[in-house]
Amino acid sequence: MKKENINIGIIGGGPSGLTASYLLSKEGINNVVFEKDKKYLGGISRTEVYKGYRFDIGGHRFFSKSQEVEDFWTEILEKDLLNRPRSSRIYYKNKFFSYPLKAFEALFKLGILNSTLCVLSYLRYKAFPIKNPKNFQDWVTNQFGKRLFNIFFKTYTEKVWGIPCDQISADWAAQRIKGLSLTSAIINALKFNSGKTKDGEVIKTLIEEFRYPKFGPGMMWEVCAEKSQKMGAEIKMGVEIDYIEKKEDKWILTDKKENIFGPFDYVITSSPMKEFIPSIKPKLGERALKAVSKLSYRDFLTVVLICEDKESFKDNWIYIHDSKVKVGRIQNFKSWSPYLVPDSTKSCYGLEYFCFEGDGLWTSSDKDLIELGSKEITQIGLCSRDSIVDGYVVRQPKAYPVYDEYYKDNLEIVKQELKNHDNLYLVGRNGMHKYNNQDHSMMTSMLAVKNIIASKNIYDLWSVNEDAEYHESTMERKTPQKI
Repeated sequence: MKKENINIGIIGGGPSGLTASYLLSKEGINNVVFEKDKKYLGGISRTEVYKGYRFDIGGHRFFSKSQEVEDFWTEILEKDLLNRPRSSRIYYKNKFFSYPLKAFEALFKLGILNSTLCVLSYLRYKAFPIKNPKNFQDWVTNQFGKRLFNIFFKTYTEKVWGIPCDQISADWAAQRIKGLSLTSAIINALKFNSGKTKDGEVIKTLIEEFRYPKFGPGMMWEVCAEKSQKMGAEIKMGVEIDYIEKKEDKWILTDKKENIFGPFDYVITSSPMKEFIPSIKPKLGERALKAVSKLSYRDFLTVVLICEDKESFKDNWIYIHDSKVKVGRIQNFKSWSPYLVPDSTKSCYGLEYFCFEGDGLWTSSDKDLIELGSKEITQIGLCSRDSIVDGYVVRQPKAYPVYDEYYKDNLEIVKQELKNHDNLYLVGRNGMHKYNNQDHSMMTSMLAVKNIIASKNIYDLWSVNEDAEYHESTMERKTPQKI
């Protein structure tokens, strides 16, 4: 089929959907993006605006091990990518600890007795590690010891997920803190290897600098959308797809208002898997529908506080490991980019609260949430109450696919069923129910586009790892190919 005769429907205007749209448009392939938000592009990577202040929803570092992804970002924003220093800390028992952990600093601040017990605990698990760790608690205990796990990982992680650490899959730990241990923290503190593994691989957790769009992450995707449209792509805002139907190997899309779009030769979707799979017609098998119904998500909201810039801390973000407050992480938007804060005499902080959509925290009024945030940031000592001049609340549903102990089995059932639809590509964090960063989401779309151009499924999107690197499958490719 000639490229100009191919039509692609893209559900979702986040990093994965817009990456696909841009690359398809460059190839002269017709594509339409359907984004349910009426105002913002970028999904969780959008930049929301209030009175000229810009907010990064969740914090997005632009750093990838994939040169292809790095080149994409450069091509889109060119000179509007800033180089920013990375600075983050942990707040624990009224003290601030550098994160990634600086071993000597951490041990010094914990005190001689506690430090000695931490080191002994670490040595015990190095000598006798938990075999085949399947949950987050066991995985981190092997890397740091039980005592450091309880101090620096347990409270924050359980705030994020709302479930005990021994019910969270080890997969999440392997993705988020891969390559990091007490040993690597000590080596990094001594600058023996500048944040690399023994194989010379960069530990993403230890990077000291990253790139960042001048006006926040949403800028990347707004410009990407503009460039795609100039090349012929259509982007429909405020359109929520209700269901998709396969007719004669093509897809017909119907939105919530019963408008019909198509036919499309391929569909690329980053819509949450739990919502999307039941929308496919003819319906998938009962086993797959049951499996996908068991997948779950963690939501969060950001309480934005605009303050007089009297006591501004310099970190990009601070993890709050304190069970006395509900806040889990605090961002300093001015440290991400000074252009996010229009008034140089002000600072702007984002207090992140992890919750489930519909629970007491989620349904609290904006006024009550701003009051809670003001109280807790004062309690932590990062800001005085009289310096807070305004507030705003952003809610983000389905922010994190939950990696519970059963998610992998349920996901595998769905993946097997989807093999019957070789012109349907699930991409991105929610589309694939993978807790990944935006570079990983982008890479899944890049490979989907390559498959469409080749008119066959050369690449297995599920083989993209947590570092946005593609692992060749010998079952699918005999000869490795550069991407």
